Amino acid sequence: MYQLTKMSTAISVLGLSTVLLMGQSIAATHSSAKVTNKTTASNTTDISPVTNGVSQKIAGKSKAAITLNKLLPTIKYTTENLPVEAQKVNSATWTQGMKRNSHTTTKLQALLNWQQNGVGSVDGYWGKNSRKAMQAFQMANGLAVTDTLNTETWQALTKNDKLMAQPVLVSYELSDADINIKTTTIPESAEAKAKLEGMYYESVIEGLAEKFHISENYLKALNPNAKFAVGETIIVYNPGNPNTKPVSRVVADKTTETLYAYDDKGILVASYPTTVGSTTTPSPTGTHTVAVKVHEPNYTYTADNGSKSILPPGPNNPVGSVWIGLSKPSYGIHGSPDPARISRQASAGCIRLTNWDALALLGVIQNGATVEFR
Repeated sequence: MYQLTKMSTAISVLGLSTVLLMGQSIAATHSSAKVTNKTTASNTTDISPVTNGVSQKIAGKSKAAITLNKLLPTIKYTTENLPVEAQKVNSATWTQGMKRNSHTTTKLQALLNWQQNGVGSVDGYWGKNSRKAMQAFQMANGLAVTDTLNTETWQALTKNDKLMAQPVLVSYELSDADINIKTTTIPESAEAKAKLEGMYYESVIEGLAEKFHISENYLKALNPNAKFAVGETIIVYNPGNPNTKPVSRVVADKTTETLYAYDDKGILVASYPTTVGSTTTPSPTGTHTVAVKVHEPNYTYTADNGSKSILPPGPNNPVGSVWIGLSKPSYGIHGSPDPARISRQASAGCIRLTNWDALALLGVIQNGATVEFR
């Protein structure tokens, strides 16, 4: 398990203060409990709105809006001169009996994301995270939970005309801030990592992929001739906007490897693919509460001989860009340096999310929120 220790008193969610995190990453797997959601309802009232050229810019002056706008990058895009491949994705549809292709799958991943059921990295492939997101959507909307897409689910996903008008793939002009970022090579040993200035991205491509919630391979496939230079226009996935409803309870389901988020009325408002513990270091059981929220934490690795190495903050930190510590010492909800492996790797007893999902949750989860492991 992670040996995580709060090193100061209250830490602001938006501050750049860090917390010392002690622990060790390990490899892999599944748990066996099953979540039973007693209270579910449609979350379509809080779906990602048509963004009209600006994504991840939350309107209003609510606490959630202010926090999310500080945590997540605002993305300004256009839909002009989109290549044929992007147009096919944006206009993709599905009917019963048709063979699903990458265009339809990308559209499905977007529709699930925009309705607050995260699929992890958008990649155009129908894998376990996309299937889990669909099942969470079905559950939230009172539909039969299935392993494959059906007409009833497709109709529910596409019934909002404004949402359907939102483009999935868009044109984006690369800025100096996108390209001239700090990068580093992440060494193997904890001692060497501790000497780094920061646990930065290892490449510009990695940084761009995380910004747009897309796999690195899909980003490169959409832009086969791109040099990824300042001023260049590339094709990217449009993330839409995250859930803005305050979250007062989350349930970490070890069987489905999904984190379910509920509002104070018990309504399911978002779901995120996750890794929850492993057979070697299982997650805790029972109910706990959120005790501390940290943006850009550092991490303390404790070796077998007791020596410690403090790893600096950054997206490639072992707990990513977020630490949401629980009332049970040394356990928490956190980000990940490897979004493609969410649900396919282990956590040391904690709840591991993609960095963007962890940031989105950080912006809305309430102090003292209930965290249940099932």
